[in-house]
Amino acid sequence: MSLKVALLSALVAAALARPDNPPPSYGPPAPSYHAPTPTYHAPSPDAPPKYDFNYAVKDEYSSNDFGAQEARDGYNTQGSYYVLLPDGRLQRVSYTVSGDSGFVADVTYEGEAQYPQQSYGAPAPSYGKPAPSYGTPAPSYGTPAPSYQ
Repeated sequence: MSLKVALLSALVAAALARPDNPPPSYGPPAPSYHAPTPTYHAPSPDAPPKYDFNYAVKDEYSSNDFGAQEARDGYNTQGSYYVLLPDGRLQRVSYTVSGDSGFVADVTYEGEAQYPQQSYGAPAPSYGKPAPSYGTPAPSYGTPAPSYQ
């Protein structure tokens, strides 16, 4: 029994000898970060849709020129898009959608089609041997295959 008392006494003495404050830390304090409260509130699923967007691309090196814009408020949508065609004209499509009326589009073209003059000269001469002719069958060697009738 004295062994148990000795162990218990040693455990109590060790617990009482522990300092209440941890030793000081040497180094910069740990950063504290508090995330800001988000301010975005998703619209109610019952709210009518409303948005507006546009984009445009014009790259002279590749001759790409196109863009679009659209705005929607509830069941009414209006927009347009355009593209520079290879013949030099600008094709523009303006459209509206009002409720159940469907997609109503107006297509217009700006400018005149330009077709560059192309010259077709005589075909380039072909030098070399003529292509081989495979008109005659290749010879067969050996005995003919048996015929079963």
